[in-house]
Amino acid sequence: MASGNFAFSNPAFQEERPGLTPPSAQQAGAQTQTAAATQQATAAAVNAQLEGAFAAPPAGSLQTGRMTVEDTVAKTLGLFAVLLVTAVVGWVWTMAPVTAANPVPTIVPWIIGMLGGFVLAMVVSFTSRKKVRPGLIFGYAAFEGLFVGGISAYFELLFPGIVVQAAIATFAVVGVVLALFASGKVRASARANKIFLVAILGYLVFGLVNLVLMWTGVTQGMFGLYSAKLSIMGIDIPLGLIIGVLVVLLASYSLVQDFDMIQRGVRNGAPRELGWLGGFGIMVTVVWLYIEILRIIAILRSN
Repeated sequence: MASGNFAFSNPAFQEERPGLTPPSAQQAGAQTQTAAATQQATAAAVNAQLEGAFAAPPAGSLQTGRMTVEDTVAKTLGLFAVLLVTAVVGWVWTMAPVTAANPVPTIVPWIIGMLGGFVLAMVVSFTSRKKVRPGLIFGYAAFEGLFVGGISAYFELLFPGIVVQAAIATFAVVGVVLALFASGKVRASARANKIFLVAILGYLVFGLVNLVLMWTGVTQGMFGLYSAKLSIMGIDIPLGLIIGVLVVLLASYSLVQDFDMIQRGVRNGAPRELGWLGGFGIMVTVVWLYIEILRIIAILRSN
């Protein structure tokens, strides 16, 4: 007989054996007693197995070979540890030539980290469908650390205290997004994903145009078009501030997408190594968020 619980809809729970000859009353009684004894023995064995299973520690990703939230968090923390170490290297390297007579930092670690991180990010993104390579992801974290440390030192020299401000703001945004996602109040949706994609493409085009205008000398100032002023109700507001707030919202939604994909991977029983991609995705988004917040604060302080 079919169970009302859909979990038991598998044919293995509904085995039927047609064609058996109905037994006589005496045989039926003996068979009933035998069947009852067998059922009791089976039930006792099953109960013992269940008690042992509940008493045993839960199987982790190593035992199951499947992706778990805990394992993905551990991988993500490991990647950020590498990033922090190389960020210190990038910071020291950037500030090494700075003296009282020559207060000019080097941007070499910034450039190396940016280019190396971009190349590895592309390689990881386009090859992970066939095979996940944790070594490449760790390499990306190392290059990204050089970039973050270099650019942070450069901005800190211009605006003392800005790195602490940007770091606190980044932690706050990540914490709020994580809390909202964990509570179920924020989720990714197909419609929001389409809007996000269009907005990201528009922002990339804006960024490329701004770089070209800065390189050709058409726009002046440290941030190019970001430094332009818009008059709103008689108040001059930097364009970079408006765009920056919108981009922070985009980065926050990107975090929601990252959390949603990790949750989906765990739910689908994805292979354990895909946890590296989860950590990689979160790192990309958090670094992007930090850089945007750093620029917003720099624009505000420069004005």
